[in-house]
Amino acid sequence: MRRLLADLGEPQRRYPAVHVVGTNGKTSTALLAAELLRSAGLRTGAYVSPHVRAWSERIQVDGADADLEGALARVRPHAEGATQFEVLTAAALAEFAAREVDVAVVEAGLGGRLDATNVLAAPVAVLTNVALDHTEVLGGTRDAIAREKLAVVAPGSTAILGDPEWEPLAREAGAGRVELPGSSNLALAVAAAEAHLGRPVDPHAADGLRIPGRLERRGEAPLELWDGAHNLAGIGYLLPRLPDRRFTLVVSILADKNADGMLRALTAVAGTLVATRSRSPRALAAEELAGLAAPHFARVEAVPDPHRAVALARRLAGPGGAVLVTGSLYLLADLYNPYDASGT
Repeated sequence: MRRLLADLGEPQRRYPAVHVVGTNGKTSTALLAAELLRSAGLRTGAYVSPHVRAWSERIQVDGADADLEGALARVRPHAEGATQFEVLTAAALAEFAAREVDVAVVEAGLGGRLDATNVLAAPVAVLTNVALDHTEVLGGTRDAIAREKLAVVAPGSTAILGDPEWEPLAREAGAGRVELPGSSNLALAVAAAEAHLGRPVDPHAADGLRIPGRLERRGEAPLELWDGAHNLAGIGYLLPRLPDRRFTLVVSILADKNADGMLRALTAVAGTLVATRSRSPRALAAEELAGLAAPHFARVEAVPDPHRAVALARRLAGPGGAVLVTGSLYLLADLYNPYDASGT
């Protein structure tokens, strides 16, 4: 990654950054922070992953998708041996330099210490939360995972933490200042924007921001919500934020997640589940997911095609019912882009 950026002229050194790490809520926090910084008059870049609507949403400048092909074309001549995520990250960092942003808000892909985004020396780092996810890569305890994520903290920088539990580790990592604004995505984003600006921001400046696949309302009769909660902690965050309804679920879950725990949690809001499968090679087969769900739900159907799964859920819910599509951002991406291949 450093070789690739050196070939591109070290674009990441041409602007300050806010670096966002954590188990859940990274994209929402990053885009909220970017919107708040933009509302304060700064030309702002944002890099997030994975995408839901289209690959281009991963690289944004002032709230609009960048020219993805143009950004990738800048990197491809130097990209031999680089991974897809490294190429995308380099394309984002170079695009921000070319567009002369005043600040970039950059979401880590996985962990922090070994992530391709850990090239920033960002003055502000945000740790949203820590849960047991990607344990095969990041470690089997929350403490180990937090250390991996907080490795992005630059010496003397400001660390914004969603949980005071990690303050000692943040200081150990080199943070010169630690702020504990609360655990909500908006509170973290406000603190990050204010830490960068050195002055207060108006939280309401982000009121109009709509993030695809995050409690996204897709229909009214039946009520239909899409949310990319993709692990047990994400489901735990989602459930208390749902309207007080009984839902018909459409669910796809990756094989490396705690599928049984997620399904058990979802019984709090639903008795009917339609199991499906995203195109991710890591996704459980619809039939396998249905088998895991069968002991917990009164009715379970297996429909491998996500579009047909949603259509069935709508019929089962009826005009006065409610549908919730969840379990995987890859599932939502497939529903947005039925013919989009899994690659750039």
